Amino acid sequence: MNFKNIEQKVLSLCPYIKEIFIEKKDGKLFATIVPNFETLKSANIINIESEIRWYGVELYNLEAQESQKILGYEILKEVQNERKEREPNDEIYQSLKSFLYKMSQKQVRSNSHLELDLGLDSLDYVELFVFIEQSYGVYIDEKIFSHAMVLKDLYSYIKSHKAFVKPSRVDWGDILNEEKDDKLIFSPINMFLYKTLLYPLFRLYFSLEVKGIENIPKGSCIIAPNHQSMLDGFLIESTLPYSVLKNTFFLAFTQVFGTKLLHPIATYGQTILIDANIDLKDTMQRAALPLKMGKNLVIFPEGARTRDRKLLEFRPFFAMLSSIHSVPIVPVIIDGSFEALPSGKLFPRPKKIKLQYLEPIYPKDMSYDELTQLVKSSIEKNL
Repeated sequence: MNFKNIEQKVLSLCPYIKEIFIEKKDGKLFATIVPNFETLKSANIINIESEIRWYGVELYNLEAQESQKILGYEILKEVQNERKEREPNDEIYQSLKSFLYKMSQKQVRSNSHLELDLGLDSLDYVELFVFIEQSYGVYIDEKIFSHAMVLKDLYSYIKSHKAFVKPSRVDWGDILNEEKDDKLIFSPINMFLYKTLLYPLFRLYFSLEVKGIENIPKGSCIIAPNHQSMLDGFLIESTLPYSVLKNTFFLAFTQVFGTKLLHPIATYGQTILIDANIDLKDTMQRAALPLKMGKNLVIFPEGARTRDRKLLEFRPFFAMLSSIHSVPIVPVIIDGSFEALPSGKLFPRPKKIKLQYLEPIYPKDMSYDELTQLVKSSIEKNL
């Protein structure tokens, strides 16, 4: 096996990888990856691991033979060892460091990368941006943050732009309930047409089998399916009773549904478009609008389609929405759409698909992580 050829192939696919080293570990291919931080900054990318995973490793894996797939990887900050730096001792640095420790529960140093070392994600970024604005009077957005993802750089930016120093407490309820001028576009006629066209087509072509419709609450709820293929959103749309569907909005990525072809369908198909690298706070506030209005929201907790049929990690945003707005979560099992339309394929095959709405899970007094894991376990044991 030629490791150099594999390395060159991945490098040609993803401009955000500077270096990659392939080796065998426990009989499987493992990649050590050094990001191209300059390219990432130029593109204002703040979810580095996700970009490298999906547009580098997994994009390569789609076309690779089974024996040549990359089944594990590690992302490094730098190839060389970093020297220990003396840390500032002022109130800005210490309060910022303390906040980051509470979020990550990891050792925080001045040269810590907020994603690659501390493991922060999109939810954490929004919380951090709000903390910085409330505590120091400094506005931070994704473009600014993409150039200051190492603690010492972020500290320097805050110190040079601060209006005051008053460390504050951040409350997600306040963030999501902040008043917005945004209005949701309801398209009940379009939703009726989509359902009317898609349901008989799916029943015929995929021998679609649907169970558990009676588990959908009459009031507001979050519908949380596993994600196997591009068909999944349309499967949910086709199987929801019309009385539920007309009051239901779907969360989808701009990169997929923001194209010239699909954007009009999304806009007038009760879809809220999100981008993991742009306007995160605004996006999350917009995602909460249906629940604030007593409507329903469809979220895929994995945030991406599975590449091997196994469940991905569930992201806790849906659990946070459930807890803050006191609405139940309906886990949904989609089984068979992976075989019908695997990643990388354009036309679906006539494979049988089963869809089951499970009993709703209520947030009660659970933490976001507990609720997230409960929903995942519910889907996992029934899948």
